[in-house]
Amino acid sequence: MEMILITGMSGSGKSVALHALEDVGYYCVDNLPPELLLPFVALKRPDNAPKVAIAMDVRSATSLPLVPEQLKQLQAQGVKVQSLFLDANAETLVRRFSETRRLHPLSRIDATDQNRALIDAIELERELLAEMREQSHVIDTSMIRSSQLQGYVKSLIAAPRHQLTLVFESFGFKRGVPLDADYVFDVRMLPNPHYEAGLRPLTGLDAPVADYLKTHAEVDDMFRHIEQFISHWLQALVRDHRSYVTVAVGCTGGQHRSVYLVEALAAAFSQQWTTLKRHRELDALTAASRV
Repeated sequence: MEMILITGMSGSGKSVALHALEDVGYYCVDNLPPELLLPFVALKRPDNAPKVAIAMDVRSATSLPLVPEQLKQLQAQGVKVQSLFLDANAETLVRRFSETRRLHPLSRIDATDQNRALIDAIELERELLAEMREQSHVIDTSMIRSSQLQGYVKSLIAAPRHQLTLVFESFGFKRGVPLDADYVFDVRMLPNPHYEAGLRPLTGLDAPVADYLKTHAEVDDMFRHIEQFISHWLQALVRDHRSYVTVAVGCTGGQHRSVYLVEALAAAFSQQWTTLKRHRELDALTAASRV
């Protein structure tokens, strides 16, 4: 039996992630109280439900501390458990709640209808969920569309579970650093194809941009330094029982240099490790063109 546990910040896209899993055959349950996790799994096992996805949120905050031990029990029983945590920055969460005009689950303080400010509720939630975040693979949804999130979730569950998976992600600093990055490398000091008129409309996926960057020794130096750093610490990460490690590479706009380096790094490590690629800014443009 495979089980995916989805937790995260309210407004970060847990329902979207559940829908993505439902599309690929998972039996999905939203907002299951932690006290019912073990009984629910015991109930579904005789039904031959091989794939189950469960979402829990801060409304179960008082019993969330039970979950880590419950997951260990399930793993001891042969259940393959994977934990995802969806996150987003405070500015994005405030905007999403303002757009939907819904109350945050922690907005209400008591039965007298006294409410705390939205930003205070968000920060309290982040504090209450800190332990769950630490034990999960994090996906930052601040800058991505629903279709991107669905694609990211599907690619994660398709990766082999028996070894560590490296996630290489390009991004633009002008739109912020990804919250889900375990390591961040800044490559803004490298030669920028943006200032070459013929290369500006292209991306790091295009051969002319790659050829341009290959002619600069500092680009190759940056690639080798990142490759050596990650290679040096991989076995330690495996010993730490990490399932995923996200390596983010950022340039100014997330179109050229970071994209090229993510492609090169993913190709280099894919010979020995399971690798996934994300291009946050390019993926956003692709998703927007489909709307």
